[in-house]
Amino acid sequence: MAPPTHPRPPASLLLVVAAILSVAGLATAINSSGFKGGVTVFWGRNKDEGSLAEACDTGRYTIVVISFLDVFGHGEYHLDISGHDPSTLGADIKHCQSTALVYLSIGGFGNNYSLPTNQSAVDLADHLWYTYMAGHKEGVYRPFGDDVEIDGIDFFIEHGSPENYDVLANRLWSYNKGFRARTPAQLSATPRCRYPDRLLGKAIATGVIGRINVRFYGDSYCATHWHQEWEKWTAVYPTQDIQLYVALTASQKVAGYIHLKSLHLGVLPVLQKAESFATFAIWDRYSDRLTNYSSSIVQWT
Repeated sequence: MAPPTHPRPPASLLLVVAAILSVAGLATAINSSGFKGGVTVFWGRNKDEGSLAEACDTGRYTIVVISFLDVFGHGEYHLDISGHDPSTLGADIKHCQSTALVYLSIGGFGNNYSLPTNQSAVDLADHLWYTYMAGHKEGVYRPFGDDVEIDGIDFFIEHGSPENYDVLANRLWSYNKGFRARTPAQLSATPRCRYPDRLLGKAIATGVIGRINVRFYGDSYCATHWHQEWEKWTAVYPTQDIQLYVALTASQKVAGYIHLKSLHLGVLPVLQKAESFATFAIWDRYSDRLTNYSSSIVQWT
């Protein structure tokens, strides 16, 4: 007698199950770091900001974003960290990873990057994976050291076309399939405050970017319309499956600076109503070192 057959679930049901598993995996990635409190900080934009290890030793940061890989998309890659020597960062990265996650941000304020084709996105993903992350391939130079693996990639796209960053995000996330109980390719994005972000909207819509640092600085519009834009973000991402970080500047010289008293009394109570609000992201380590802005903020996380 032939073994009994079972009808194949409809394709729509399979898609629902796949979506549930994807979200569950993403939530695990977001919450598995074990680092509580603290804020995100961008490091690498000023030689006088101090070392990466010194930043982590403040105890205020649970994610440190090395910034930026500022050239990519046409077969060339360049890391600009303001005169810091990449070859000396390996020990600092490992030191930081005992208390924080370490990401690398791609893009920045230059205009020497783009992803003109799907293949260029795949090539960039492979470059990031094998050069900086958990992938290892013979003959690939690893500037931070052969045994140093950063935890994730941040998308900080300021110029060019939005095309193919969704391809890049999906390709990077796919590397996690080869690992059990951990996600060595975690992803974040740092869009401008206006929802949806013109350049990162498609990448964020993939659903594989688990942390979104919404920039409420560098734009005078955001300073006066932050509440309106925050409500848009939280309406689309109402739960902790996707975590929203409010990105602020630590420098009074940058548009959108919020004084600590105003932040504490006027802004924070609004933010805390949203389940998806995680904490803050600070631009940047140099300014924060001068002002100690995050030393007050970290008490509210």
